[in-house]
Amino acid sequence: MRTDFDAIIVGGGPAGSSAAILLARAGWSVALVEKQRFPRRKVCGECLAASNLPLLAALGVGPAFAASAGPELRRVALMSGERTVVADLPATPHPEYPWGRALGRETLDTLLLERARAAGAHVLQPWSALAIEGVAGDWHCAVKALETRAAVSLCAPVAIAAYGSWEGLPLDRQRRRPARRASDLLAFKANFRDASLDEGLLPVLSFAGGYGGMVVADGGLTTIACCIRRDRLEACRQASPALRAGDAVEALLRRGCRGVRRALQAASRAGPWLAAGPLDPGVRLRADDRLFRIGNSAGEAHPIIGEGMSMALQSAWLLCAQLLADKRCDQISGKAWQDDVARRYAAAWRSQFERRLRLAAVFAHLAMRPASAALLMELARNWPGLLTLGARWGDKTRAAPSMP
Repeated sequence: MRTDFDAIIVGGGPAGSSAAILLARAGWSVALVEKQRFPRRKVCGECLAASNLPLLAALGVGPAFAASAGPELRRVALMSGERTVVADLPATPHPEYPWGRALGRETLDTLLLERARAAGAHVLQPWSALAIEGVAGDWHCAVKALETRAAVSLCAPVAIAAYGSWEGLPLDRQRRRPARRASDLLAFKANFRDASLDEGLLPVLSFAGGYGGMVVADGGLTTIACCIRRDRLEACRQASPALRAGDAVEALLRRGCRGVRRALQAASRAGPWLAAGPLDPGVRLRADDRLFRIGNSAGEAHPIIGEGMSMALQSAWLLCAQLLADKRCDQISGKAWQDDVARRYAAAWRSQFERRLRLAAVFAHLAMRPASAALLMELARNWPGLLTLGARWGDKTRAAPSMP
């Protein structure tokens, strides 16, 4: 088994697989380590803004995405209690891709990972990364096959962290594991058959102690994803102790949001509720970080604006644009060169995403508090264009980065 590479990427989601495709195409030898077998369901709102569709086309999965994804998302709604306000989503100026769409992670992640394999990346799956040690230019990653228990050490001058915010290496999880807090945000997701959500509508849900969204994705399935404070979830479970956590969340959404109640009136759930968390929104890029970080490993916005997959794809492009700017592989072992790449990437990342993170944080905290949520709904009712403007502020139409 080969163990020496130009780059090791830990995490085979949209960020990691995209980076693997771009580097492998440029002639780099790439090891892509993913601990789960695909396809697999994952907690995610599953929306992709239109600005990402040219990236998917350039990665080689555009036709497959177009054939499988849900309907074009042309309208946005704010749903809270018994009230719903609907407005137009802004279109991008791209002639081929004016509107975003939704696609389940079990499909999208498989498409991207298989494209990485076809591009020449060495995919280790299901393998777990146990540790990454070393310095820029000389990395060693201990990995273990989850089915055979075989263990090897991979070596590369470049290491890229592309794992989720709650799926890091053991050292990361231990360092970032806070005490349980009432304000912890826990994420839930379920898919439903025969729901009556209007095609092309992207509702944002606001309720006391949480927020969420609905969308029609591939196969006609409606996805509901939401985040709820730990104390709110515990109160729901105490009120209905016989219910599992996901079922308690569903009961809360049906009871507290007329839009959800109507959409699910004749629906049946396709599989169990998935749960993850607690979420850790914020920036994780550091000036002194020795690893390159993309996706949620670099930073995470509150999911209320539905930009998680956008940030995953676009951060991979931003990093690879810097790694490949000189069109050479002969200097990647140099620490000074990697430090320069890290500085340029961090600056590009912050320029691309910091506004998104700030807007998402403000919107999330407004949506979770009854008084501010009522004010938000009243403003939207009187000026529906605020929802359109908010989508634009959230960079739904901002051009995605391009390769040099």
